[in-house]
Amino acid sequence: MAVWIQAQQLQGDSLHQMQSLYGQHFPIEVRHYLSQWIESQLWDAIDLENPQEEFKAKRLLDSLIQELQNKAEHQVGEDGFLLKIKLGHYASQLKSTYDRCPLELVRCIKHILYTEQRLVREATNSSSPVGGMMDSMSQKYQQINQAFEELRLLTQDTENDLRKLQHNQEYFIIQYQESLRIQAQLTSLATLPPADRQLREPALLNKRATVEAWLTREANTLQKYRLDLAEKHQKTLQLLRKQQTIILDDELIQWKRRQQLAGNGGPPEGGLDILQSWCEKLAETIWQNRQQIRRAEHLRQQLPIPGPIEELLNDLNSTITDIISALVTSTFIIEKQPPQVLKTQTKFAATVRLLVGGKLNVHMNPPQVKATIVSEQQAKALLKNENTRNDSSGEILNNNCVMEYHQTTGTLSAHFRNMSLKRIKRSDRRGAESVTEEKFTILFESQFSVGGNELVFQVKTLSLPVVVIVHGSQDNNATATVLWDNAFAETGRVPFLVPDKVIWPQLCDAINMKYKAEVQSNRGLSEENLVFLAQKAFSSSSNNPDDYRNMTMTWSQFNRESLPGRNFTFWQWFDGVMELTKKHLKPHWNDGAILGFVNKQQAQDMLMSKPNGTFLLRFSDSEIGGITIAWVAENPNKAGERMVWNLMPYTTKDFSIRSLSDRISDLNHLLFLYPDRHKDEVFSKYYTPPLSKAVDGYVKPQIKQVVPEFTTANPDPSSGNPTYMDHGASPAPVNHPHTYGIYPPMSDSILDTDGDFDLDDTMDVARHVEELLRRPVDSQWGGQQS
Repeated sequence: MAVWIQAQQLQGDSLHQMQSLYGQHFPIEVRHYLSQWIESQLWDAIDLENPQEEFKAKRLLDSLIQELQNKAEHQVGEDGFLLKIKLGHYASQLKSTYDRCPLELVRCIKHILYTEQRLVREATNSSSPVGGMMDSMSQKYQQINQAFEELRLLTQDTENDLRKLQHNQEYFIIQYQESLRIQAQLTSLATLPPADRQLREPALLNKRATVEAWLTREANTLQKYRLDLAEKHQKTLQLLRKQQTIILDDELIQWKRRQQLAGNGGPPEGGLDILQSWCEKLAETIWQNRQQIRRAEHLRQQLPIPGPIEELLNDLNSTITDIISALVTSTFIIEKQPPQVLKTQTKFAATVRLLVGGKLNVHMNPPQVKATIVSEQQAKALLKNENTRNDSSGEILNNNCVMEYHQTTGTLSAHFRNMSLKRIKRSDRRGAESVTEEKFTILFESQFSVGGNELVFQVKTLSLPVVVIVHGSQDNNATATVLWDNAFAETGRVPFLVPDKVIWPQLCDAINMKYKAEVQSNRGLSEENLVFLAQKAFSSSSNNPDDYRNMTMTWSQFNRESLPGRNFTFWQWFDGVMELTKKHLKPHWNDGAILGFVNKQQAQDMLMSKPNGTFLLRFSDSEIGGITIAWVAENPNKAGERMVWNLMPYTTKDFSIRSLSDRISDLNHLLFLYPDRHKDEVFSKYYTPPLSKAVDGYVKPQIKQVVPEFTTANPDPSSGNPTYMDHGASPAPVNHPHTYGIYPPMSDSILDTDGDFDLDDTMDVARHVEELLRRPVDSQWGGQQS
């Protein structure tokens, strides 16, 4: 059901909240008449923090105005005439309001839709039976909302009691003034003759006694009222603390944890609108109670009555100031984190936000936020409130920003759009630590005044850890540090402690999350893939997943120590696989065409039971970011014997020249993708279309791949004379096959111990192709065509 249809069925406070979303900035009539169009647009696809998205927002604004104008033109009849004028006016009004800032329109509509969905969801949950049908999230939200309703009733109750106390105290003061007037009259009797004094004095004395007795009783009553009110405020503040703990220490901390995992490729942390609405309700309730306590204090000062009330009110004042201080300082958060791998001299962005800024009118005196980069040690000192003498570990350009209040969404935030780290000051490293293991953080700090400078708060917040690099070659190892930190950091840790070792299933979850995010695929790592990775990580041959469940992997094993017999670490190899898949193999991985995580022996065992020409794709063991083709074929040196061959690994460099699908198409001896699918069925949709025929007597050269041992060239005459690239193959086990082709035979020295080819010893394919294309076609191919 459309959100707008459900929103119109809201009642009570929910309906009032929904109606308050609209106004001159966005009329409710526009929402009503364009409801279907509004809900069908991809508002969330626009990044509000990216100025380059403005043209998308402008298109949506223009479309919205066009829709309004179309709706207006189709109105007929007497009522239609008035509506036509009204909708036309709204179209002009929206264009005038948002033409220069179309992103604000997107921000406004996103806020409206999100709030409507929340209100509808809350209304649906509250009307449905409580029990198994309601999930834990809905139950939690309902408990929070119930607590807010209880706080509202308590605050209303103390407000009523306070008014009653004020009224009674005012009447008490009037009576007290009356007693003073009586006393003055009694004093003045001394000047009268004794007869007159005796005549008037008894009545005045009687009246004074009555008033004083009433004042004594009323003073006790007022004192009881004050104590009762203070006890009620104590109860309210206890519930406020509990509610604030749930929201700040549970919900907000969970949001921050989701934000941290999102840095590893986890699901988005979600919007802050619900959290902000809760924090604003807290701020409103706290401020109302604070004002009540101050009024109670004023009444006490106006009429001091001996008793414990003065101490009670001081305690209440101190408590509520602590509560509001915790709220303000905890809700100063980083909505958009700076990049966690931060390269010097490179522009970066971040956004900080105060979730209670609107309710506390902080924006009336817009605060400025400053960003500095600090080391791990400086971060520890900051959290201990130690004086760091404003130390920083580097210089950030454009590091000051004023917080802006967005009226349509009620958010107070500062958008740092053009920061750049000019220089970095590193600490002395110990042992095996490298620069890519050193963690820094961006410190954002500001000063907020609340209640007309009544309260002033110094606020600080630290970004997630960042690793500073100066060259792209450091990115791989820096990413490993960030991945480990994001995955295994504990809530409330000392900056930036992480465990030195974790159990293998935990690491599997982390790298699977990262893999899916980097490759942008729903196809993650299967249990078989993870067993392969465990075998690589622990130098094990076991195929049983249970054997790895309780094994632990240290940080050193992950990205300090090289794998046995290799010059790279486990992470460096895995990251190379991700990069290659992300850049060149994503569609094939998503199609399931790449087994990938299979070792050479496993590939041989799988292929030997299949017909000749069956092949599979596996990631190279010996080379970072390499993928090889293994296939089964006859042994040319021994009739009747079959063997598995492995092609020299392809890398990003190779695929920048010719794609994987085209290379597979070129190789006629590859027939079936394991287990039994014809290669054209899997890869043909990715083949590059044939080149056009010759134009003006010139023939376009075409790059094709051959494996000399398996060359059965069948060039397409319509595409011109092809230019071939040869690619070496190694059998398993390695033999010495004859070499056919345009290059000299390749010696066995280029094979590593596994039969794979080492990148440093292989030919530069791109250079040879370039050389081939410069040669005359006839002389190049004359010998082979004969």
